[in-house]
Amino acid sequence: MKLLRFGEPGQEKPGLVDDSGTIRDLSAHIPDIDGRTLGAETIAKLKALDAVSLPAAPDGVRIGAPVGDVRNYMAIGLNYADHAAEAGLRVPREPVIFNKIGNCIVGPGDDIMMPRDAQKLDYEVEIGFVISKRARYVDEKDAADYIAGYLCCNDVSERHFQTERSGQWVKGKSAETFGPLGPWLVTPDEVGDVDKLAMWLDVNGERRQTGNTSTMIFKIPYILSYMTRFMVLEPGDVVATGTPPGVALGMKEPKWLQVGDVVTLGIDNLGEQRSKIVAFKM
Repeated sequence: MKLLRFGEPGQEKPGLVDDSGTIRDLSAHIPDIDGRTLGAETIAKLKALDAVSLPAAPDGVRIGAPVGDVRNYMAIGLNYADHAAEAGLRVPREPVIFNKIGNCIVGPGDDIMMPRDAQKLDYEVEIGFVISKRARYVDEKDAADYIAGYLCCNDVSERHFQTERSGQWVKGKSAETFGPLGPWLVTPDEVGDVDKLAMWLDVNGERRQTGNTSTMIFKIPYILSYMTRFMVLEPGDVVATGTPPGVALGMKEPKWLQVGDVVTLGIDNLGEQRSKIVAFKM
């Protein structure tokens, strides 16, 4: 099942995509797609619905982030060996955990705003997973029981803020609009082999990133288990799992994102995003 949220920012409704690609309205069945409605029992009820009988969303409606009211947006750094190499950093012995502030999340087609004082705006295609139930000290073998689904993430980063202004990475990861998610939250039964998904990212039609989840250093079950040794993950939390090589940071002559650039990205079975870089505005 492909779950999504549609409508104007702050007024999104829950929905799903039927077999014909039509967006169907779930408002009569759940209040939103968020931590309240991502448990196994609710997902099973939604799967049992006759999707074609649900009201269709208006044509051309905006698609928002597929998860609402995200309490924690966590991420894993340097999780592809070739990306660590291009960044000039060692392959980590344990997962590198950082966070993005939840209010940076936007939809898969929304603009990305260049922050004030930005100098080195970068992109990162990543696969993310969403927590279905409260997770603490989870065994790796049980990790699948805690995952509601998977989604595309663009871990937008300002490298000057991240690496040259001291302090935590969160400074370069959390500006407003730095978290495009979606278009869908795909339940595990429709994703296929999550360890063999191709992923890509283009800037203005030029291929920048090509990768596959098969080359991740730390696989998703281990990441979830590892994180819950140090923190509790709540229903609706999002975890992005790292990016393959090809980011601007790793280039000899970096091609930082500029106002007017268009970033497109996708992951097998998880859909595609398209975002335009726009100037800072209040």
